[in-house]
Amino acid sequence: MKHNIPSLILALVALCCGPLFLGSCASTGASSTEPLLSAAGFTSRTPQNTKQQELYTQLAPYKLQRGEYKGKVMYAYKDEAKGVAYVGDEAAYQRYQKLAVERRIAQENYQAAQMNRDFAYGWYGAYGPYYGYHRPYW
Repeated sequence: MKHNIPSLILALVALCCGPLFLGSCASTGASSTEPLLSAAGFTSRTPQNTKQQELYTQLAPYKLQRGEYKGKVMYAYKDEAKGVAYVGDEAAYQRYQKLAVERRIAQENYQAAQMNRDFAYGWYGAYGPYYGYHRPYW
């Protein structure tokens, strides 16, 4: 079955995107993956006939998979909830990887800032009555 998955991806790409290849053929939570794929240049395609639907159902859901079509490396991502496949070429995949790294760095920076803020709040007034917000009125 592993042998057939790349050919399934290729067939799905070929059937779903046919005319797109002529002009504009540009991995951790599904709901956050699709916006990155779209921003990177992946196109969403809905299977239109029984052959496309059959190929679509054989793809693993919510996993970006690699395959080749007519000598070109292509990537497909199946969104099972929406019933679409996101399809892109190597350039789109490289943009996706870059966007994913940037998003991860931004999330880590945000979490670090939150931790620093939460940690700092614990230190106000920790050194007695003369430090922090509460000073005696005498």
